[in-house]
Amino acid sequence: MSEALKKAVGEAAVNAYVKSGMKLGLGTGSTVTFSIDLIGAKLKRGELRDIVGVSTSERTTKQATSLGIPLSDLQQTPQLDVAVDGADEVVKAGESFFLIKGLGGALLREKEVAKRSKQLIIVADDSKVVKKLGTKSPLPVEVEKSAWQAVAKALEGLGGTAKLRESSGQPYVTDNGNHIVDVKWAEGIDDPRGLGRTLDGLAGVKAHGLFLDLTHAVLIASPKGVVTVGRADPLP
Repeated sequence: MSEALKKAVGEAAVNAYVKSGMKLGLGTGSTVTFSIDLIGAKLKRGELRDIVGVSTSERTTKQATSLGIPLSDLQQTPQLDVAVDGADEVVKAGESFFLIKGLGGALLREKEVAKRSKQLIIVADDSKVVKKLGTKSPLPVEVEKSAWQAVAKALEGLGGTAKLRESSGQPYVTDNGNHIVDVKWAEGIDDPRGLGRTLDGLAGVKAHGLFLDLTHAVLIASPKGVVTVGRADPLP
């Protein structure tokens, strides 16, 4: 997605869903960066007042702090009005949405924030819209460092191809001090809800990138413009 499209969809989410007095979940990623920039600009201009944000990553915390956005955490602010975040894949499932998230490495905090938000608003481009999860993006699974090999073996037993994520030739370490195992399925994920339940019960797994039935609306950018898809709307 071009920077212009990212900016358009990131700002559209703020203009449509972010109001004064809100408690906001601030997502992580290159598109949400534009959302956070606009929140900071609106605060500075006095167009937004009395908001507080809960960040999903150290990267987002740094950006929000530099813009003067007041920050809290889920202990102090356990219920959020709106969270704005990105996605790696989006599927429409009846009147709900299934997502894969976590390629940016912030999935644990992103999921905690999503679950505490009355509305999760996703910003993405049309390349992220798929007919079946796992056909383009691997599924990130955040695991305890000491458990990654056992988790990878278990994921292979479920039919996936598991690979420890690396950065600069070393195992990638999340903001929470964990590793990430990325998993691919040759034909995609047939039963996201079933897989999600299995991963939730797997020892050593701290979080996984299946975000199911959490999203309220998806804003999709394409060269034709930005389209908002709600729970009752078909994906374009």
